[in-house]
Order: sequence, then structure tokens, then C-alpha cells
Amino acid sequence: MSTVAALTQADVQAVVATCAPGQHLLPVAGGTKPGLSSSSRDDVTRVDVSALRGILAYDPAELTLTARAGTPIAELQAALSEHGQYLPFDPPFAAAGATLGGVTAAGASGPGAWRYGGVRDFVLGVRLVDGAGRLIYAGGKVVKNAAGFDVPKLMVGSIGRLGIMLELSLKVFPRAPETVTLTCELGDTEAAAEAALALMRSPIHLDALDIAAGGRLLARVAGRSGEVEARAERLAGVLPGPPVRLRGDDERELWRQVWSSVTETDADTLVRATSSLPGAAGLVAALAATAEASVHYTLGATAAWIRWPRAAPIDRLDALLAQRGLAGMVLIGSPERPLIGHQGGGVFAERIARAIDPDSRFLEL
Repeated sequence: MSTVAALTQADVQAVVATCAPGQHLLPVAGGTKPGLSSSSRDDVTRVDVSALRGILAYDPAELTLTARAGTPIAELQAALSEHGQYLPFDPPFAAAGATLGGVTAAGASGPGAWRYGGVRDFVLGVRLVDGAGRLIYAGGKVVKNAAGFDVPKLMVGSIGRLGIMLELSLKVFPRAPETVTLTCELGDTEAAAEAALALMRSPIHLDALDIAAGGRLLARVAGRSGEVEARAERLAGVLPGPPVRLRGDDERELWRQVWSSVTETDADTLVRATSSLPGAAGLVAALAATAEASVHYTLGATAAWIRWPRAAPIDRLDALLAQRGLAGMVLIGSPERPLIGHQGGGVFAERIARAIDPDSRFLEL
């Protein structure tokens, strides 16, 4: 596998236009998810677009931002924080250098997506180069403009297989004035899943709902000061065990530590699994057989981040996910199989790929 740097939009178009028959292109920027941005195949050329970075437009009053795809998420977060705004879907790997394009291509969202939706719900528009070397702009830069919205959504989770993104427009949100997190040690994951399911059915508006290893439940509420305190009181009243309350720096450090351990790059394979089934118990039960793995559940346990030992065959996890109708994406680990488990799309996905990449210049999904 070779790598070529694309410093400008024209460079990207030239690389695509001159791609030889039988060769394939794979865009890469931050490289924080090597399972998606690397390959051992000789017919693959990585297109490094990390130089395509910078905020192009930001309107705090309209709550919209446009930036180049190679822009680090941390850079966006810093600009937004100056105006009390943020990306509510808590993009993972931000501290490690994840980029806007990479987060979009992976469809990766963190705990805040429980209340506000994932990255898919925040992408308004995209400018990209397709497999024919054409420059395409779809969507818009304002929330009220819904024209061409399908292409931006298709790029979410496309893992660089449908085109090379140049820039993206997002909607952003004001950050809540105050948050409080309640943690509860419930002893095992199944008990924590039952508690999470009860919280989902309750009228309490949660900002985030995770289950850490060992059955530790983390529930976050957000809002104005008075609202948060009342919400935290109601939450404490329905939890099955005595909670610990954290706010301010202690709360931020808790979430930082938890998600740093989830996304750290080490010898294990990291797989994100998702379920379309409602409730927490289904996904937990499906992964109960993964005794050799460490699992962190997020989004009310409708998504799981699985630390799978490199020594264990990935086929075992692939089969387990497929049997239960769960979709998996290998973020860290073997670059041969980025998508495992049950994958939808079928004929429709094939038609989309042929329309955007008629000459198969990008790797197949």
C-alpha cells in the first residue's frame, strides 16, 4: 500500500482522475481509526487529505459551521467553546487527533448522541470528489435548507468508500449551563442494563446513559441550574442503588477517563457494534458470550464498544454479531474486514456505489 498527499482540491481530483484500472483509493487524515484507514492490499493507495484543514465559515447566531474535512475535531471544539457552543454528539478520538471527515466517514458518536442524535443528525452539507473525479456539493449551510440532503447522509458511515470529502457543513448547539452525572455500581452488566431500560421508560430527560465495565451505570442530566438539580434528585430516586454525584471538573474528568479507556490504541481490536432493537437488554444479552472481551455500552446500551483480543479470531465475533442481527465496524485492528456482523444495504447500496463510483476507484463497502 502506498500513500499520496493531496494538498488541494485540485490534487484530490487529479489523484482520482489518474487512478489506474484495477487500483483503488482510500482517503485518510488523522489516522486515529486504522481499521478504516489502512489496508494490506497492494492495489490500494491511501490519499492523505490531512492538509485540507481549517474553518471556512462559522455563524454562532445561526448555529452552523463549515470546515474542511481534514480539520481536527479539537480545533472545531476550541472555536465553538468560545461562543458557548459544541458538537453534542461527543465525537470520539478527538483528543487523539480525529478529523471532521474521519468522524463523519466512521459515523462515530459518543455519549451525548443519546439525547441529541449522532453525527448523521448534524451534517447539513458536503463537498466531495466522487469516483469519476467530479466535484459534488450536496445539502446546504443552513438548517432550513434540506435540498440534496441524501448525499450528506450517505457519507456518514461510508468509511471512505463513496468518495473523498473536501468540506462539511454542520449544525451546532449551545452548551447547557450545567451538567450533573450520577454513577451507580450495580455489580454486573445485566443489572445495569435493566436499570438503564427503566431509565429509558422514565420521564427523566437524560443527556447521556452509559454502562461501563463491571456494571457501573453512568447517567448525565443537563440544563439550567435549577432544572439540573431537580432532574438529578428525580434520577437519584429511581436508581436501584446509592448513587455518587459528580459535577464540574470531577464530572468532566470522569467522562474523559472512561472514554479514554474505551478509545485508547493498544494491542486489542476495537469494534463498535450497534443494534436497531429498542431497549438495553437485547444488545447486552447478545454480547454476553464475549467473555474474553471488554465491553463498554453507550447510548442506553443500544451501541457497544468492544475490546476484542487480537489473539482471538475476529470470525468468532463476526458470527456472534451476525447471528443476533448486530452490525459491527472494526475501528482498530485488522484492516481486511472493516465491516463485520449483519450489514444492510444490499442492492440499494450497490446502486449507490455504482452511481457515485462508476469505475470502482474506491474500495468496496
